[in-house]
This record gives sequence, C-alpha cells and structure tokens, in this order.
Amino acid sequence: MAFTPYHNITGSLNYELIAVGERITGIKSIMITNTHDTADAEVSLFIQDDPLGAAASTFYIVHTVAIPADASLLLDNQSILSFNNSKGGYGLYLKTGATTSKLDVMINR
Repeated sequence: MAFTPYHNITGSLNYELIAVGERITGIKSIMITNTHDTADAEVSLFIQDDPLGAAASTFYIVHTVAIPADASLLLDNQSILSFNNSKGGYGLYLKTGATTSKLDVMINR
C-alpha cells in the first residue's frame, strides 16, 4: 500500500493512516482538523504492531482528545512521531469517538 499523506475521515471507527511495513520515516508533523461545524471530535492517535492480532501492542500518542468544531490539533514533535514502521514494526492509526466525526488528517514528511 502506498503512503497517503491526506485523509478524509467520517464516522466512528479505527482508521489506518500508515500500514505496518510501509517503511515511512521522517514524519515532521500531523495536523488533525475537525471539519464539523458544530460538534467536537474525540480522537485517539496511536501506533500498533499487529492490528488484527489479539495480543497487539498499542501505544497512544494522544488519547481521547477533544478537538472543538472548526479547530485543528497540530502534532509537530518529530521525536514523538518517530516509530519503527518496518515489516516487524508498527502502523499508525486514528480512532474517532462519534458517528458524527468529520476530520481531515494531513501527514507532513
């Protein structure tokens, strides 16, 4: 799967931003924008080594953070956004908390 820097997310789900094994390095920032005009969006951003396995290791970068309507969250600490994305490493995932969530996610390398 090829790296996609831009994502439009609607609804409540776990969304794969970067798959395990894509070998993506050098993430400089991630911008998560709540495009809903009235509702806050609750988001969690995390890395996980085996999304389909029962014993997956999950590490949260942000956990259940509320982003107000028409607002953005910028994560720009490169040391926090650095992780092993090799075949035996981790993928990057976003979880939304409400079925009304409308988000844009931009990953800058």
